[in-house]
Amino acid sequence: MSFKIKALCTGVLLSLCSLVSLAQQVNHPPADKAAADFKKLLERPRVPLNPSFEVTKTDSVIIEHGFIYSEKNERVPILIYKPITGAKSYPAVIFLHGTGGKKEDNKKILYQLVKRGVIGVAIDARFHGERIAGGAHGSREYVAAATAAWENKDKARQTHPFLFDTAFDLWRVTDYLASRPDVDANRIGMGGISMGGIETWLAASIDKRIKVVVLDISVQSFKWSLDNDKWQGRAGTIQAAHLQAAKDLGDSALNKQNVKAVWDKLLPNITGEFDCPSLLRLMAPRPILIVGTENDPNCPLPGANIAYASALQAYTSKNATDKIKRDVTPKLFHTTTPEHFKMTLDWFSKWL
Repeated sequence: MSFKIKALCTGVLLSLCSLVSLAQQVNHPPADKAAADFKKLLERPRVPLNPSFEVTKTDSVIIEHGFIYSEKNERVPILIYKPITGAKSYPAVIFLHGTGGKKEDNKKILYQLVKRGVIGVAIDARFHGERIAGGAHGSREYVAAATAAWENKDKARQTHPFLFDTAFDLWRVTDYLASRPDVDANRIGMGGISMGGIETWLAASIDKRIKVVVLDISVQSFKWSLDNDKWQGRAGTIQAAHLQAAKDLGDSALNKQNVKAVWDKLLPNITGEFDCPSLLRLMAPRPILIVGTENDPNCPLPGANIAYASALQAYTSKNATDKIKRDVTPKLFHTTTPEHFKMTLDWFSKWL
């Protein structure tokens, strides 16, 4: 069995038995129902992709910079790094940035993927990077969109800018990659850091065209965080939206109830069938690497343990424990590490 856990929980290393026990404590709906319900929530009219790219060739990489349309008025900016070796088709990896970031933040991993014979792809999440005229100001526009979605009174026009809507974009990006003759549609992977990792498990859990997955500082349980009063880190990623919600609800400060109200509206069922412990089951038996840190306030370790336990149970039932691996770095907070960067590249190289 090729999984590894370095972090401590309640003073002892988690055993396989305790992980299975954690998984059994959560009563999720059948995996097929969770997948169908999430797809129904996010589905919207499909429009022509209408791709448009400018190509720059260097002596080590071919760079494509352009966009596709995921919706009628939603243009998804894309950065693609491609090997120059001239093979007929390549595996491809979509890798996603964190809150306040942009696709260009991932140039290093895109280039390293190219060196391993893999097409590297990065996009701007909604309200990030080029998706804001003149370029986004960190997470300012993202938080403003979350606030507007909270204050929206038209139920028929409810948007989900906080994590969910970008997951739909990723399905469309996968449509585009699968249509390219230089991409092997049977060898597409996806990964991300923090927000990008959450968007990855949301999108890839449903889309089985994603064959290999890496999740960095993004596995957690939203339900556990609420139940155990450890929601502060996650809420802090869109703090102004939560503060506005608290004010609208007549509260003078953030608390479990007003945080839950925001999550219920912007992320319906994120503490239930769409929580990480539920959706992570859907990855099995596809290869998945989960990396994180022991003291991450955004993804508290006990909640992450529940999610991992749920996934491990699914992989065990499918005799695929060789395809799930976990590594938790002791003592660190919400950060990625050079070791996890290398593990990410090695994982994609091994399984794609």
